[in-house]
Amino acid sequence: MENFEQLCQKRRSIRKYKSTPVEQEKIEYMLRCALMSPSAKRTCPWEFIVTRDEAKVRALQACKTYGSQMFDTATAAIIIALDPTLCHNTWMADGAIAAEHILLAAAEQGVGACWCHIHERGIETDGAEDREGAARFVRELFGIPEGYEVLCAIALGYPDEERKDYDPAKLKYEKIHNEKW
Repeated sequence: MENFEQLCQKRRSIRKYKSTPVEQEKIEYMLRCALMSPSAKRTCPWEFIVTRDEAKVRALQACKTYGSQMFDTATAAIIIALDPTLCHNTWMADGAIAAEHILLAAAEQGVGACWCHIHERGIETDGAEDREGAARFVRELFGIPEGYEVLCAIALGYPDEERKDYDPAKLKYEKIHNEKW
């Protein structure tokens, strides 16, 4: 890759992974990048829980009813939890920025990754959705203290699927407005 735009073109959500584990050094690099992400008043409200334990990674499939199947083949995961008392109205944005730093750092290193949203996502039981079910599941699985909000879990692994790079000619340029809507 020659520049940031090329990295953005390449970064795609990967949901199927090979069994080859992601090296510790690559995960540490992703986490260093996340620690450099901006946060409101530099409060750094995030905590990162890394797991390479196959049983825990596979267990994440059950964290919500839909959209967590990528943990079936992932070889690692990073959970992002945040302390909302440090920045009550920006914690979610701070966590999302840190997550995107992880996703871009993974793509730069040839590691596949996919965001799995946890906050206010539910688990359906008997036709009813428990809106806090995903967060409670992840909190219990990883021993996350009460008071922390679980934003997302990022699946990691070497891609076992092909995704085309974004085509700049097909971007939705109509979403850009100059001076006014």
